[in-house]
Amino acid sequence: MEQDFAQVRRLMVEHQIRARGISNERVLAAMREVPRHLFVPGDLGSAAYGDHPLPIGEGQTISQPYIVAVMTDLLAPGPADRVLEIGAGSGYQAAVLGRIVREVWSVERIPAVAVQAEKNLDAAGATNVRVVVGDGTLGLPDHAPYDGIIVTAAAPSVPQPLFDQLADGGRLVAPIGSRNLQDLVCYVRRGADFARRIRGGVTFVPLIGAYGWEE
Repeated sequence: MEQDFAQVRRLMVEHQIRARGISNERVLAAMREVPRHLFVPGDLGSAAYGDHPLPIGEGQTISQPYIVAVMTDLLAPGPADRVLEIGAGSGYQAAVLGRIVREVWSVERIPAVAVQAEKNLDAAGATNVRVVVGDGTLGLPDHAPYDGIIVTAAAPSVPQPLFDQLADGGRLVAPIGSRNLQDLVCYVRRGADFARRIRGGVTFVPLIGAYGWEE
């Protein structure tokens, strides 16, 4: 069965990701390796590699594979990087990053979702990912600075604590906009300045917290 899933992952990468312009071999390799079916509810396993998001419970979703690839590509992660993820969800995005970087810290505000993410990550062998329960809009200052910060929920603007915790030369990727429609935005820190570029429209669940949306 695992061999069958491996073949489906290869097809997913070729048809959904590489064919749409993602050429970063680290990203492509990570998405070929991470068993996405372990990060969705059991009854949705057969749909895990489809070109669409899926519900994971508690009103949360796992993003479609292409969006995970785009965000990872924009983050431009390297093997020595330490990355902060805001919004663990099922743990899939963190697992993909964990295949590329040295260390991933992921903040999840919903305790039940965090527990499931930890179980999924353990099943997938993602030993360099740590999940913490908390308000993701505050970041995780105890382990800052981070070479990359990725936000997997929609914010009205980038929370200032995340800018503060980004290392010089680091990248921050987040969906920014209204609760219903956002732009995927990538920031690169150069000292006190943050260069910005925008990559298309997306729709994510809202980022709830002190520097995000009210629940």
